[in-house]
Amino acid sequence: MDDGYLARNPCAARSVRPPTVEVRRITPWRAEQVFAMRAALPERYRAMVDVGAGCGLRQGEILGLAVDAIDFETDTLHVVQQLKLSRSKPVFAPPKGGKLRDVPLPRPVADALRAHMRRFPPVNITLPWKTANGQLVTKRLIFTAPMGGHIWRNTLNEDAWKPALAAAGVIPTPGRGESYKASREDGMHALRHFYASVLLDAGESVKALGPRADAPGVRAPDAVQPGAHPQGRGHSLHPTVTQPATPSKHKRNLLRTTIREHIANHYPRIYRRPLSANILRTTIRESIADHYPENPYRLRA
Repeated sequence: MDDGYLARNPCAARSVRPPTVEVRRITPWRAEQVFAMRAALPERYRAMVDVGAGCGLRQGEILGLAVDAIDFETDTLHVVQQLKLSRSKPVFAPPKGGKLRDVPLPRPVADALRAHMRRFPPVNITLPWKTANGQLVTKRLIFTAPMGGHIWRNTLNEDAWKPALAAAGVIPTPGRGESYKASREDGMHALRHFYASVLLDAGESVKALGPRADAPGVRAPDAVQPGAHPQGRGHSLHPTVTQPATPSKHKRNLLRTTIREHIANHYPRIYRRPLSANILRTTIRESIADHYPENPYRLRA
């Protein structure tokens, strides 16, 4: 139109309609499936399940997770980069959409990461930043390939993830000469759906969940509504936590008040930090279980 070849914008015609976006309702994995997937994966990849299901990271963010992104003292995981492909070349880059974020690091996930790093020491990996011809940067990655290099996601998906899906009973085991019939919903992103569904079922609001999961608006939680998790409210993220009782709204509010009072009395330094109640709950949940054994989040010793 600016060049004078068109007198009017054809897209403005009444007969032109935008494409319809199909909204698919997501059925999150059960906790038993998450644990089965973890057990079926090779040992060096098992902690990925803890990070995905316990912190809600994407696959690229897990593959690009570096040692300096984990703060064990404050139980915080800084999501500041991912490992992706640029022109078929591996590069480090900011998270999707360039959105940096901090997420709570639950104690079981922290323990799993410590055990993983003792068994498979982190390795310095040097790759371009953002583009294939970008500046070289070196990161000490937590998850690496058996030969010591970075992990190629296609290799991980074909050689480890899909066989684990079959072993865990998520997809059928292929016959001789057949390939695995895994769908997009059964990829590592399923761990993020599990993470969101558990938080929503535990009483977390969609508005508060957005920044933690880096969900644009409310698109991510929209498909996984409260009550969608097959195990019901309050189901644990980790095998070290037993199946909790279903607390009423009054009991959950009472528990929140108890946690706040306990933090203020015993952890004044933590309480003064500008953190949300959910992060504070995660930080001292183990301590609450010791002092208040009747709380609905029964932790196994």
